Formats: sequence, C-alpha cells, structure tokens
Amino acid sequence: MTLSKDNIKDDILARRQRLYKRQIEGLPARQLVLDHAIREHVTERTGWDDWKQVKIWNDEDWTKDRENIIARIQAIRLRAIDKAMRKGQYMVVQGLLADLGKVVGESIETINIQAPELSIRVEDKKS
Repeated sequence: MTLSKDNIKDDILARRQRLYKRQIEGLPARQLVLDHAIREHVTERTGWDDWKQVKIWNDEDWTKDRENIIARIQAIRLRAIDKAMRKGQYMVVQGLLADLGKVVGESIETINIQAPELSIRVEDKKS
C-alpha cells in the first residue's frame, strides 16, 4: 500500500499536533521529544523536527494572544489587589502594585527621583 503525499502530510501534522498538546504537561523539552519519538515510532531527529514546528506554533500563539493575555493578567492583578486590601494583606498589595508599576513603565529610578531625599548630619558637640 502506497501513501499519498497528502496522507503523509496529514499524518505528520497529526503527530506534531499531539506533541503540541502534550507540552501542557510541563515536562522539559528533551523529555517531551524523547517520549514523543517513542510513542510515535519515529527517530529522535524526527522528534526534534516536530518540536521545531511546535515552537513555531507557540511563537505564533504568543504573537496572536499577547495583548489578550496581558489584559487578563492585569485584570487578575487588580482583583487580587482589591481582595488583599480588604483582608489587610498589605505586603501582597505592595508586591502586586510593584508588578503593576513595572508593566506601565514605572521604574525604581522614577520612584527614587520623585521621593524626597533625607540627609542627616551629625556635628561635633561644642562645649
């Protein structure tokens, strides 16, 4: 039985999609690729080729979803800040506000420039 080029391309695509789905398991890339090669009965080299395509898909996904993800993260931060404030968890609020400040471009240098400078000088006691 001879497979057509379309069937081969479909099989390769399906194999790569299975690898794409497995990455959610949080395993290191090498382990994913090695397991993938064994499961799919392909060489390790083919497994790495499949991984290259998965990385391309990940980059495309990030490019498409970046703005939505940032907006969702910001909404989660704001809800967390509100809940922490209500519970009096001010250290949590401080950390979340610092993260929020970084996103909008507030830096330590900016904060230090705007903060007043306090200097203390101790003079010798003259009798």
